[in-house]
Amino acid sequence: MISANNITLRIGKKALFEDVNIKFTEGNCYGLIGANGAGKSTFLKILSGQLDSTKGDVSITPGQRLSFLQQDHFKYDEYQVLDTVIMGNQRLYDVRNEKEAIYAKEDFTDDDGIRASELEAEFAEMNGWEAESDASSLLNGLGVTTEYHDCLMKNLEGNLKVKVLLAQALFGNPDILLLDEPTNHLDLNAIEWLEEFLIDFSNTVIVVSHDRYFLNKVCTHTADIDYGKIQLYAGNYDFWYESSQLLIKQMKEANKKKEEKIKELQEFISRFSANASKSRQATSRKRALEKIQLDEMRPSSRKYPYIDFRPNREIGNEVLMVENLSKTVDGEKILDNLTFTLGHDDKVAFVGSNERAKTLLFQILMGEEEPDEGTYKWGITTSRSYFPKDSTAEFDNDLTIADWLTQYSEIKDATYVRGFLGRMLFAGEDGVKKVKVLSGGEKVRCLLSKMMISGSNILILDEPTNHLDMEAITALNNGLIKFPGVILFASHDHQFVQTTASRIMEILPDGTLVDKITTYDEYLASDEMAKKRHVYTLKEVDN
Repeated sequence: MISANNITLRIGKKALFEDVNIKFTEGNCYGLIGANGAGKSTFLKILSGQLDSTKGDVSITPGQRLSFLQQDHFKYDEYQVLDTVIMGNQRLYDVRNEKEAIYAKEDFTDDDGIRASELEAEFAEMNGWEAESDASSLLNGLGVTTEYHDCLMKNLEGNLKVKVLLAQALFGNPDILLLDEPTNHLDLNAIEWLEEFLIDFSNTVIVVSHDRYFLNKVCTHTADIDYGKIQLYAGNYDFWYESSQLLIKQMKEANKKKEEKIKELQEFISRFSANASKSRQATSRKRALEKIQLDEMRPSSRKYPYIDFRPNREIGNEVLMVENLSKTVDGEKILDNLTFTLGHDDKVAFVGSNERAKTLLFQILMGEEEPDEGTYKWGITTSRSYFPKDSTAEFDNDLTIADWLTQYSEIKDATYVRGFLGRMLFAGEDGVKKVKVLSGGEKVRCLLSKMMISGSNILILDEPTNHLDMEAITALNNGLIKFPGVILFASHDHQFVQTTASRIMEILPDGTLVDKITTYDEYLASDEMAKKRHVYTLKEVDN
């Protein structure tokens, strides 16, 4: 068990948390939710000991081991992948290295023998002899195949590093597991594997995630950060949402009844306070009036942007024709003979583990890259707006937010442009903030403002939910569902894909395309795709 006792954290004069008391018990998985800036990651750092609170303390059941997902992707660059995972149990790693160093001595003494014996006993007690096979099993489950296990971390691509660090956190059956955004950059297979791992995990888990489907699948409880407090609910994310909305509704109804009673008492007092025969009744009603207290309806820290994509022109029947499109990069065929045609009602989700292929296809369709073979043709009525996975170049300038967005607007009026910024929660002086200093979430909201102001009838979005909080993801999800044009998008958010897409395209590891007009859940459940995923998993393991 791990508990926070009277935790307060002040940053300057502002209290991020105030006297937080909460217990996380064994056998439960807690989803820690709240708006961006509410302090989810900060609270995990306090629990893990990475950050000191201003007041209060964290207590852990004696003898229990805590593990957390590392956020520094370069910390282990000089270590081998397998060793990095085993470091998830630092004591086990240290014992192994110490006994190996003793055995490597040329002048092995009696004291060395005694010490080696002690270390061997401790090593066996921690299941040290199974450490490498356990680490390999975790890595393979997450899609880091055997060929990478002896590599140095610095030689891995970013998405593989993330998986190794996740395997490190999971290694050795920790008593308390803290995970901050564990599904970021994971492919479908890895997310499914992690879901099953956490469902079967018998110890304590506290997880921060913006993936609603993931939280619904794995969480037994929800811890909601709002107003500087943490409120605990039994149940997953959907249960929390329904419960919190019901509570607000009940408080509003109770206040309405109280307000009606207050009005009735005030009218009686006003009418009869000067009437001698009614004065005692009026006095009694004054006392009753003083006792009525309205429930405090504090404004939530959650803020929902208003996302509404309105095309300036209706799209025609001819949208996009792609024929025999191929692309090879550094000797590897990323796209192999892709052919498909889009209709004016298509909302296409590109899914699967081939991240590079999805991004490269979007870049080709936007004219940023050239195919080696094949052609593509957009219809004459189409206009396109693009959300890139890497938007670094977009914000590498000294423009303010308002000036940055104005350059993409046909109407240069400041009030008109600020209206779009306001919808995305950039209010007042935010407009003069320089774009180069924006956070990840703020940059995403700027790009979505740009897409709204463009009036395009085709939207291409490459992982748009990264860096967004739950409220912004919900708003974007709803905006895309309502959008009357064509959408091509890639996302790992299961619920986002399921509720938005009417057509699923998967670019397989060999660069070929599977194209199905179906929902995401139906696609995943199909026997054909289950077999394909199994075949490619086996190929990767064999390699």
